[in-house]
Amino acid sequence: MTMLEQMYDLQVSDETPAVPIPEPAMRAVEEAEDYGKFVIEPLPNGRAQTLGNSLRRMLLGAIGGAAVTWVRIEGVPHEYAQLPGMREDVMDFLLNLKGLRVRPLSGRAGRLRIEIDGQGEVCAGDVLATADFEIVNPGHHLATLDSPDARLSVEMMVEPGTGYRAAAEVEPLPTGTLPVDAVFSPARKANYTVESVRVGTGANMERLVIEVWTDKAISPVDALKAAADTMMQDLYLVTVAKNDVLECPTWPPLPPALRNMRIEELGLTARTQNALRRRGYKLAHELITLSQSDLMSIRGVGKTSVDELMERLEEMGFFAEHEDTEAGT
Repeated sequence: MTMLEQMYDLQVSDETPAVPIPEPAMRAVEEAEDYGKFVIEPLPNGRAQTLGNSLRRMLLGAIGGAAVTWVRIEGVPHEYAQLPGMREDVMDFLLNLKGLRVRPLSGRAGRLRIEIDGQGEVCAGDVLATADFEIVNPGHHLATLDSPDARLSVEMMVEPGTGYRAAAEVEPLPTGTLPVDAVFSPARKANYTVESVRVGTGANMERLVIEVWTDKAISPVDALKAAADTMMQDLYLVTVAKNDVLECPTWPPLPPALRNMRIEELGLTARTQNALRRRGYKLAHELITLSQSDLMSIRGVGKTSVDELMERLEEMGFFAEHEDTEAGT
């Protein structure tokens, strides 16, 4: 004890006071119309990796947007044709349309048109405006008309959706209607990094840095919020109160012939079979517990495919077997 401590009766402790750990918070480091960099800190060890990976997956595949799904071009019967007066062939024009970025204003499907006569460049800004959609990249190149007599008349269907849908997965369309690969997601790219931070005197924490690139149809911060909201909705499905009881539906046992029947044995169209296999279904009995809405949520399976599937399952005796067994009990 020093002389000053004796004179003034000071009580000095050798222990450094603990610094409280602040609550995790998110802040924007950099934000533009199509790029944002965000930091979330402090997070417990291991939490940043889990959160970053989940948000990235949601950003790239679960945010809703709008895209062109099919096109009708006056005077063009199929995608391998050539439109007189247009420098690009029809296939190149369809590829350019994939880059048309649209901001949905109403949340419903609608149609857009292009009506151009004469020579010149056709850009996204030449698409006729409607109250349902806004073109966010008006300078995007679509085609070049190199003849004074050229005419380009296009009707496009724009639909809301999430993720990506290949043109081959669209239900059969009338002759002259050309399907287009639809990129619905407005998030073009997402990255995250995890950094170590020290908070207080002994707490090793983590910092999550997220970078988001969008197509300008949605701001980066709104895209991040939409991804988090979607993730919260999914997590809510597995949030069970303390006294709740989860009821697992039970199905009567199937005979071996039906239980071992593969999807290929149902005689479905190749398109429906491929869509089910891509989703991971291999055996027919795996489909009987799915509702129609569950089946139609599978990419490439529409109302016609569901009706075909239900008819084949009933013909093979799946539903009859269950009804007989339940009646006997």
